[in-house]
Amino acid sequence: MVAVKRFLIGLFLLFFAVSPAQEGISVYSDYLSDNYYLLFPSMAGAANCAKLRITARQQWFGQPNAPQLQTLSFNSKMAEDSNSGIGLVMYNDQNGFHSQRGAKATFAHHLIFNYGNEDLNQFSFGLSAGFDQTTLDQTRFTSEAIHDPNVSQSMLVKGNDFNVDFGFSYFYGDFYSHAVVKNALGTKRKIYSDYESFNMRKFIGALGYTFGDREKLWYEPSVLFQYTEHTKGKTLDLNLKLYKPLQNGTLWGGISYRNGFDATEYLTAGKLAEQKLQYITPFVGVNMGKFMISYSYSYVMGDVAFDTSGFHQLTIGFDFLCKRQRFLCNCPGVN
Repeated sequence: MVAVKRFLIGLFLLFFAVSPAQEGISVYSDYLSDNYYLLFPSMAGAANCAKLRITARQQWFGQPNAPQLQTLSFNSKMAEDSNSGIGLVMYNDQNGFHSQRGAKATFAHHLIFNYGNEDLNQFSFGLSAGFDQTTLDQTRFTSEAIHDPNVSQSMLVKGNDFNVDFGFSYFYGDFYSHAVVKNALGTKRKIYSDYESFNMRKFIGALGYTFGDREKLWYEPSVLFQYTEHTKGKTLDLNLKLYKPLQNGTLWGGISYRNGFDATEYLTAGKLAEQKLQYITPFVGVNMGKFMISYSYSYVMGDVAFDTSGFHQLTIGFDFLCKRQRFLCNCPGVN
């Protein structure tokens, strides 16, 4: 019985490490699909065009109540010659009996230290503010599974939360960096118990560099680090993205590897073992004219896994209100 409990607890922790339930939009690899604004409010209005992005993510095909996420994001400059940007993010996250819906509005400002189409030198900062609604549907619990006197099959528990994200981005030629503090304020929700932490704060930082022949093939290695303050959880993404120019667009693709620094214990063959969060995500996409479409597939590695079907994600986008002038750099986040 002890071995079974340890295994179930380990599986539970790994599940929520892959699919966090109470922090707003979970951080997956969709930022690599020409969608950095979804993570970093400082990217609102930073690009050459206004950008609309719609993302759908499905985990564990064939499993009932499997996690799924849909997001819609839009960001643009406030005016053609403005150095300020605005944005909006809306999302719906379903995870079994748990669900979240929310929206955030963003204001960002961009300090450009050079003019014309010279190599880019720009510092941006942004602030997002919005509401999340969290729901725990206890009406769908089976009577055989209920042994907790605090659980009622007749209850639909809801909680609302106001929170803010703030951060910055810096571009210098082919180099870029991003940082954001997500959920900077404490939350007063009591969805699961009276002892929930008010601290949902998360720190995210990213660095990247592009090199190669802009007319033939160029490369973009990057890293992204996450730190969750309350749980002390840490993960690191190692990414490599390749771009191939086409006659009327760009074909791109690459691979991302995510590694968690925190191990979960489980029992196997009578011995205690540890497993860290690890998954690998190949992705591919194309920008053709004003349209963009991409697909990614994430595979979780390790002996303890709920399902082997992986996570599928599709992103489609539309760019408009584009300026004619572009910077003379391989800087896809801005150009």
